[in-house]
Amino acid sequence: MFAAERRQLILEMVRANGAVSLRELARVVQTSEVTVRRDVRALEAEGLLDRRHGGAVLPGGFTRESGFPQKAHLATAEKTAIADLAASFVEEGEAIVVGAGTTTQELARRLARVPGLTVVTNSLLVAQALAHANRVEVVMTGGTLRGSNYALVGSGAEQSLQGLRVSKAFLSGSGLTAERGLSTSNMLAASVDRALVQAAAEVVVLADHSKIGTDTMFQTVPTDLITRLVTDDPPAHDDRAVTELQALADQGVQVSVAGAQEGTSGGDTAPARQQRRDMPLPGPRRQVPGAGLRAATALGEQNGGAERARVADLRRR
Repeated sequence: MFAAERRQLILEMVRANGAVSLRELARVVQTSEVTVRRDVRALEAEGLLDRRHGGAVLPGGFTRESGFPQKAHLATAEKTAIADLAASFVEEGEAIVVGAGTTTQELARRLARVPGLTVVTNSLLVAQALAHANRVEVVMTGGTLRGSNYALVGSGAEQSLQGLRVSKAFLSGSGLTAERGLSTSNMLAASVDRALVQAAAEVVVLADHSKIGTDTMFQTVPTDLITRLVTDDPPAHDDRAVTELQALADQGVQVSVAGAQEGTSGGDTAPARQQRRDMPLPGPRRQVPGAGLRAATALGEQNGGAERARVADLRRR
């Protein structure tokens, strides 16, 4: 087994279990503890995990979050596929909100081609990706800059979103489970994400398979409020992610898997030759209190032209 393959398997084991001993890692990857220790040291240098006496653990557990430089190099192919598919759910002339994250940054790069789009965001990276898109209007929230992920957070960001209504919110996070929904490890980021959700009629979560089944400290979007999950196909040995995806679908979340081979589930083709399959839902979704009113309000304002007026008012603040 090559070093890159060993390290990927080690990383997936630590993500799945939270903490794994060097002895167990060596047994699974079928090599010596000396080699595993060297692999763990290399992964720690990249900020992907932490070494502990006799083993490896997730970086910081619930309290510490990897910075942008570390996240930018994680699951790049998966993020690209997810962003390609997520962009196919955005239509010309829509007004949407896009949260902070490396996956949403990839999405923003593709949204630059959507004419008449209005994007409200608290992410400097999202705004930068759209800065030269002539046909896209970008509206930044207020707030205090959080340097680790180049996002605006705090009461200023939350207050600037009050009264806003858009069609969709595109969010990422640190973890996603069927039990708690989307979560993140930072309280300020979670609070702003909740405000973004309140502004949208539909919530689309972007999460690669490594985040599926992972739970972190602060809940941002409960499962009941997630309209759609866009993810990638988990590896065949990742039973946890497969089980969680089915549980999310059972609770009414529309699960769209990017990168599926044509013909696996109908061969539905999205833009940019992106293949997709949707997991079947069990039936009509249970009604979330206030969700119907929120969706109806958003649609009415959009048809009446009030949505852009609200966005313009937010920009003038």
